[in-house]
Amino acid sequence: MLAAHVSEGPLPGAVALVARGDRIELAEVGSADAAGTTPLTRDSIFRIASLTKPVVAAAVMMLVEDGRIALDDSVGRWLPELAAPMVVRTPAAPLDDVVPAVRAITVFDLLTFRSGHGFPSDFSLPAVAPLFSELKQGPPQPQHIAEPDAWMAALSRIPLLHQPGEAWLYNIGSDILGVLIARVTGRSLPEFLAERLFEPLGMVDTGFEVPAGNRDRVPPYYRTDETGGLELIDAPDGQWSTVPPFPSGAGGLVSTVADWHAFARMLLADGRADGRAGDRALLSPASVRQMTTDHLTRPQRDASTLFLEGQGWGFGGSVDVEKIDPWNVPGRYGWVGGTGTAAHITPSTGSVTILLTQLEAGPVPSPLLRDFWRHASR
Repeated sequence: MLAAHVSEGPLPGAVALVARGDRIELAEVGSADAAGTTPLTRDSIFRIASLTKPVVAAAVMMLVEDGRIALDDSVGRWLPELAAPMVVRTPAAPLDDVVPAVRAITVFDLLTFRSGHGFPSDFSLPAVAPLFSELKQGPPQPQHIAEPDAWMAALSRIPLLHQPGEAWLYNIGSDILGVLIARVTGRSLPEFLAERLFEPLGMVDTGFEVPAGNRDRVPPYYRTDETGGLELIDAPDGQWSTVPPFPSGAGGLVSTVADWHAFARMLLADGRADGRAGDRALLSPASVRQMTTDHLTRPQRDASTLFLEGQGWGFGGSVDVEKIDPWNVPGRYGWVGGTGTAAHITPSTGSVTILLTQLEAGPVPSPLLRDFWRHASR
């Protein structure tokens, strides 16, 4: 199935995994580069874009379990830039037509993407433009984003699109959570994730940079141009070759199919890990249930159909709530990211599905994703 899509172009290659319990089907096809000179392998290191979001959500829940923060805490204690936000009077209002937020933004608001920050289905709204121009939201570009304090200062000058808790808006909540983790712990986001998640799970190839010795395992990152050909966005020695000024909790990680599978197995095991540190609990079953449970109202889901179709939102990922396609299983949790990535767990069947490519993708599933999910649901 993968080979058929690669042979049709323009996708150079793909690595995919489907697992149910100890049964694992793993395939790698095609090339790392458009010239077809280097094959992809199961050890290839991909820019996993929005598959970063569930990882950051898990890290936040660790801090909740540590007693460092609570879900109903106002984030203004650690993020004073958000202590007194302003909100545009209506979503279509100009940037200077604002009112005060009626309540504080909480940790729960950020986890459920209902803080008032982020992308709506209508990108033409005035309050959306500064997200691109000031915050550099969009496809991952880690070396072009300001360091966290400057980024937060810029964020504080952009009004919320909705009152806290009112609407689901995509993406920025995870970037803010990354800054929150660093400020609560007094450590950088890369350091905290490495100690609390990557090392215990044996995720040896996951991080915000690729060491020099591993860059031969990183495929170039492409997008399709107007003619249907491939345009190079980032080379193996490009933006992920050094730690970025802003480690993006929304889309900054690189990883492998084996590493993300280790994270997925932990979630399916109710928070227990079987990585380098042996069998141990990284999260409680209650925290995993909160991550993988839909927290949106029906009107909030209905207003977000550009991103959510038959889905709600947990912490860091979508949750299927309607069976609109053969692969939709109520409770399936995960996300479809940029750079042609997708990863999901289905607790009811104990299954994991992961697809990694090096071709930029949008929020609408491609034919490859549809065929992959159809295959995985058999």
